[in-house]
Order: sequence, then structure tokens, then C-alpha cells
Amino acid sequence: MSIRINDTAPDFTAETTQGTINFHDWIGDSYAVLFSHPKNFTPVCTTELGIMAGLAGEFKKRNAKIIGISVDPVESHDKWKADIKTATGQSVEYPLIGDKDLKVAKLYDMLPAGAGESSEGRTPADNATVRSVFVVGPDKKVKLTITYPMTTGRNFDEILRAIDSIQLTAKHKVATPANWKQGEDVIITAAVPDDEATEKFGEFERVLPYLRKTKQPKD
Repeated sequence: MSIRINDTAPDFTAETTQGTINFHDWIGDSYAVLFSHPKNFTPVCTTELGIMAGLAGEFKKRNAKIIGISVDPVESHDKWKADIKTATGQSVEYPLIGDKDLKVAKLYDMLPAGAGESSEGRTPADNATVRSVFVVGPDKKVKLTITYPMTTGRNFDEILRAIDSIQLTAKHKVATPANWKQGEDVIITAAVPDDEATEKFGEFERVLPYLRKTKQPKD
């Protein structure tokens, strides 16, 4: 069964480049971004992990931990880091899960049904769906899921944008419109009546009977 928004993120224990972790314990009181890639020592994945390394500070500002995963063993992850540094100029300091038995990948529905029982003998077709992102909140609930095809490198700036929106909604009763960015107007949710909206946000614009916009609340 696929993982849905607001499901409790499946917990697991796994070996990583930073030792053994229990996922829920590792998350602690933070947000977490669990992202998978098809295979070490491949071109698109190399660029992605380098980008994530370069954005590590941005995720930290948002109290969000990042952790990568593939079906390669931990030893392969450690060797690959040098190539990532050469190609992107970035050092991977976040943990990478070695999931050679496909335990976590299957738990998070990252693989085709016929992927087999281990990483040995895998083909490119087996890896085609393994480019997923899960954002998990401090409550251990899944806040966002995205899956990309094998040939499409992800836009991790979009993941940061989504986290900004998720965290804003968690603090205030607002939603964010299409293509919203930090500092732009937000939408007052239907759960907030007009009198409460005026009290909470001050002036607001009624675009449609069901669409009310206001300035982004300050923390």
C-alpha cells in the first residue's frame, strides 16, 4: 500500500554512512527529508547529491534534517563521495542509508513490485522509480511525497519552498497559492471566519467568496 499524506512515516533501523540509525529517533523534534536515488556512480544522482550538500545549510535553517538512500551498500556511498566532490564541489556531510536488502525501499514503496530481494543483479528498469522524496514532520507524519522518473533530476529548491509552505501552515491558518514564494501573499483557509481573519491578519482581500488573500504572517 502506498504512503499517503498524514500517514505516520514507517519507522526503521538502518545502516548509514554515519552509523546505525532508528529513523524516528533520528528525526527527533525536527522535520526530515528522506530522498532516494537509483544508483551510485551515475550522472544524474551525482548532481543531485551534490546539490543537496550545497543546500544543507538552507535545510538546517528550517530545522529540517536530510538523509539519502539507495540500494547500494554503505561502503559504496563512502567511495562515491569523492566523485560528488569532484563533479559538484560539494562535500556530502549528511547520512546516506545503505539499503542493499531493499528493506526501506520496499517499506516506502520506492521500487517496482518485481524488484527482487536484494540489490544484486538489478537492472535499470528495476531502478526506474527510485527517485522519491518524503518530507516528514516532527510529529512523524508524512507532509509531502514526490516521485520523479529516473532520467529527471529533482529541483530541490522546490522541496525547500514546499517546506516553507508546510511550516507556515503549521503556525498559521493559511495556505499558499500556486508558485508561491517566501514573503508573498497567502490564502486564508476556509476554517477561519471573517471576524477571526480580521483579528489574526488585519486587512485581507476577498478575491472570490471562497478566496481571501492576506500578507504573509510574521513568525
